[in-house]
Amino acid sequence: MKADGRSSAGAGTVQSASPAFQIIILGAGGGPNEDNVTGLLVRSTARQWTRDSVLAVDAGVHLAAIIKIFEEHLPRASLRKTTLASAAATPVNGDNLSTPTEPVRPKLCMSTGPFANLELPHETAKANATYVFRSLISTYLITHPHLDHVAGFAINTAALQQTLRRKRVAALPSTIEAIKEHIFNGVIWPNLSDEGDGAVGFVSYDRLVDGGNVALGDGEGRGYIEVCDGLAVKGWSVSHGECMRHSHHQGSYSSESTEAGYSPYYSRRSSRKDLSSGSMDSARSQSFSQNSLEKKAYDSAAYFLRDEHTGKEVLIFGDVEPDSVSLNPRTARVWQDAAAKLWAGLLTGVLIECSYDDSQPDGMLFGHLTPRHLVTELGVLAGKVRALTAPDSTPGSPRKRKRPSNGHKLPSDDLQARRPPSRHHVRRRTRSSVSPSTSLRPESPRHSSSEIVLTNEDAELRSIVEEDGSNHKAPKSRHESGAIHQSPTTKPLAGLKVIIIHVKDPLRDEPNIEETILAQLQEHERESQLGCTFSVSESGTSIWL
Repeated sequence: MKADGRSSAGAGTVQSASPAFQIIILGAGGGPNEDNVTGLLVRSTARQWTRDSVLAVDAGVHLAAIIKIFEEHLPRASLRKTTLASAAATPVNGDNLSTPTEPVRPKLCMSTGPFANLELPHETAKANATYVFRSLISTYLITHPHLDHVAGFAINTAALQQTLRRKRVAALPSTIEAIKEHIFNGVIWPNLSDEGDGAVGFVSYDRLVDGGNVALGDGEGRGYIEVCDGLAVKGWSVSHGECMRHSHHQGSYSSESTEAGYSPYYSRRSSRKDLSSGSMDSARSQSFSQNSLEKKAYDSAAYFLRDEHTGKEVLIFGDVEPDSVSLNPRTARVWQDAAAKLWAGLLTGVLIECSYDDSQPDGMLFGHLTPRHLVTELGVLAGKVRALTAPDSTPGSPRKRKRPSNGHKLPSDDLQARRPPSRHHVRRRTRSSVSPSTSLRPESPRHSSSEIVLTNEDAELRSIVEEDGSNHKAPKSRHESGAIHQSPTTKPLAGLKVIIIHVKDPLRDEPNIEETILAQLQEHERESQLGCTFSVSESGTSIWL
């Protein structure tokens, strides 16, 4: 990993020999400053700066941040001699040029910063930033519809009137419906989408399938959908706190939303006098005539981005809460998917939020993570990696599984495969019986690395990966693949780079919050011995993975 531009807190200085991804940090914070909220640009390094070669992931801040980068680095741009062939690699106003090779006059190119080597069609920072916005960015991949993740894009859509094609908003269905109903609705903002009343057509919606669409792609790319030139995505829903919503059934208030004898519309218990025959009938009538309120988990998303050239992947989370406190714990599904990719040497890094330091109590998380909770979540990932790498971790006699070779070889091919254990053979994590719900509870980061605990999901994951190598095809050379081959003492997440996003600024006279969070993460990692490295992102820089 390499961070360019200004150095970020704890940013790594080691760059992969051939990084697959460039991730430009437009906004690294989680508010409340409106000029530093979540916004990323991602591209495959196998592609030049060409039309539709850049993906936006969230856009709480967007065009203004791109302009700021150009204002900083444009004065250092330089003239370079090119040919029409190379000029054609950067279309202007969406039009490709012909490709003869005769020399043309030198073109102005960015020399420093996140947009280095970009040929500039204009002279000013605003015009060149707008060119990136209109011509290079094809899709906006949105994790959830909170304003600090979509406000910049919504406002910037006013600049799409001179483009040749619609911008695509890709997200899970719940996020699409929220944007459609509450933003592009003709009230909060004009309906610039291509759906609904008064649709203008600047924006189209692409509803992703939770867990990936298995009808698309094949092999290791199965379930992924292309979102820009060179990149494909698969998304999982995760939980981001709780919200109170009306349930539209007729009846009394649900037990989830009220204590016995309480109603959200009243501030005290009803006394015996209040519940006389007349007032009781009135209260009963009112309770049945109003929609009740229910607690529900708020949906966010985690996205696996796959570089189609190398097969490498990066995992980017939206806002997410710990499974240990969630109404609907779902993050363990993401870690289960990530474990096989990390084991095969395909997962290059994780971008995940850590909004508060460890002084934030559990009751005030508001659907976010602290260092203690983030390391606990990474401990879940570590446990699933251990389950894949420990050949004797399942009780019972080992059994080799012979199958026809499909020409692809995973690290799992060298392990002794076995049937998934029956329920009574699986070591229990708690006194209650193991079930899919209990297995979603995070492990402690201080869990002993010498003891391997397999849940039903872990055993099934290992069985699936060993049974179908085509789903996670590794490169031919294990050394080149970076696949993890662990002894019992190897740190399970060795080599994994974890980049922190969405840090909330407390706006107080105190030490730098990013440095505090980083120090706490590193301390927890030393105790848990996971092996991953942490860095904190900074706006205006890019990271190479």
